Amino acid sequence: MHVTLVHVAVKPGHVDDFIAATRRNHEASVQESGNRRFDVLQSPADPGQFVLYEAYASAADALAHKQTPHYLAWRDTVADWMAEPRRGVSWNGLFPAS
Repeated sequence: MHVTLVHVAVKPGHVDDFIAATRRNHEASVQESGNRRFDVLQSPADPGQFVLYEAYASAADALAHKQTPHYLAWRDTVADWMAEPRRGVSWNGLFPAS
């Protein structure tokens, strides 16, 4: 399983907009055939800090996600709301097995 933890810092005043746009991306992403999880986490200490936990059956499935219309729309919509560039860190998912 291919897992990416995407760290996102959102500018003040755009948190609610980011959440709404990310919900739309989440709802479409979990419908992708290779998707295993797509969790959206928000820091309780700093509401502008998010982590997206994206698990796909393979690296190819994760790459295919980045070509979907819903991902491309999300990327373009939230770009100006980020306080710094988002940072994705890849992991090999061991358990549960895909």
